[in-house]
Amino acid sequence: QVQLVESGGGLVQAGGSLRLSCAASGRTVSIYIMGWFRQAPGKEREFVAGISWSGGTTDYTDSVKGRFTISRDNVKNTMYLQMNSLKPEDTAVYYCTAGRTVVLNRTPERYNYWGQGTQVTVSS
Repeated sequence: QVQLVESGGGLVQAGGSLRLSCAASGRTVSIYIMGWFRQAPGKEREFVAGISWSGGTTDYTDSVKGRFTISRDNVKNTMYLQMNSLKPEDTAVYYCTAGRTVVLNRTPERYNYWGQGTQVTVSS
């Protein structure tokens, strides 16, 4: 099994930045792709960004392209989401996830492990 723990969330003003971290432990050899999802109040969970094992391939939902950067450090077993130019619409609980498949995808069913989430609140 794999355990994922997010950190780095908080309250930030619009236009500001935050960096989320996701620390993986346990059977990390089972991890290939990793990603971030978010869920705002009253809305469905949505894909934010995904990354391949090596970090050479990334995928972003359109609303965060050019503002967010996903990365990973496999030596530290940690994934990051650098969020710049934050908007109030980015307010949500952000969830770290990891999967055993090698193919990047945007569906939560393709991810096998989940963190508990970290709150990101962007004020106007």
